[in-house]
Amino acid sequence: MSTHPALNLLRRPAIFALLVAPAVVVAGAEGCGGSTETTSAGTGGTTSSTSAGTGGTTSSTSAGTGGACADKATVGCTYAYSGYNGSASVKATSTSAWSCSATERSLTANGIPDHDVGTFPNANCPNTISAQTISATMPLDPALKGTTSAITIVGYAWNGVKFDPGTAGTCTSGTAGATCSLIGGSGAWNIEALGQSSFNFGVDDNNAHVQPNGWYHYHGIPEGVLTKLGKGMAMTLVGFALDGFPIYARYGYTSVDDATSAIKVVKGSYALKTTPDSGRPSTATYPMGAFSEDYTYVAGSGDLDECNGRTGVTPEFPCGTYHYYLTDTYPFIQRCVKGTASSSGMMMGPPPDGGMMMGPPPPPDAG
Repeated sequence: MSTHPALNLLRRPAIFALLVAPAVVVAGAEGCGGSTETTSAGTGGTTSSTSAGTGGTTSSTSAGTGGACADKATVGCTYAYSGYNGSASVKATSTSAWSCSATERSLTANGIPDHDVGTFPNANCPNTISAQTISATMPLDPALKGTTSAITIVGYAWNGVKFDPGTAGTCTSGTAGATCSLIGGSGAWNIEALGQSSFNFGVDDNNAHVQPNGWYHYHGIPEGVLTKLGKGMAMTLVGFALDGFPIYARYGYTSVDDATSAIKVVKGSYALKTTPDSGRPSTATYPMGAFSEDYTYVAGSGDLDECNGRTGVTPEFPCGTYHYYLTDTYPFIQRCVKGTASSSGMMMGPPPDGGMMMGPPPPPDAG
């Protein structure tokens, strides 16, 4: 298999991309919020998935499984789906199509989910799901590099919905009285969408919500995707990262090099810091876990590395490959990639919700 050529820049409406390797690049985190400012811990109800289901005329080919040592061009390169989603908050056709050239894996999609979703708009996410124009590419034959890169959109699910773990919510420094914003924030403390109860971003049962421009996206394990794939407690390939490596959800082999070993829930290697960082907003108001900076990477404490990945065999890649996991605990979706990510799908500049953050983020084990 040949290595991928120079990266191509694909333009998308209101979004353009930049990658500088091996330097770390991070763009504005995106999120959901109804108000621009709040100084309270935040409250809100819960959202529940609708039962309208998905229907209409659909067409889908298998995501693919590997042979004795599968050619990467056989894994998911002919996946296509088009079907009407009758969920009350969608009522639109979901389309996605994956293809492969000699060097690249490509996705075209409209970002409409192919499964039930929660209620949108809702009290904590007043945005309506709408179709997007998605065109992304990634290396077909990815390679690990010596550095990691932090990116905003880390990859896409089979249905063309993006994995976008960050939010635009932030709080300013100050232990006495921090000012927080759930949308377009510019504070030093980055609010997490999941794993905390201080703020409510209106996510549904798929750990997803909607940006102001109508872009539905996942902040954690896409439960609807797993339900639709129907593999149960098994390694389940749910999509690909922009560096070309596959993304699995929740389950992996107990022994990384043994496909006959027992299936287990894979755990990340991050933990809450024992002591809050200096200048952090009060833990009495915002308990630990409210901010990304509350977590630290502890090598060897879990199954995965700092990018929530590991090298081993998988059902689709029986000879082994580096691969990422979506996990039930932080970071939920990886915040960095270990390969060279295609510029397609990454963004810089003002995101749709008006927030922007540029420059190198702290390393995984730093505050």
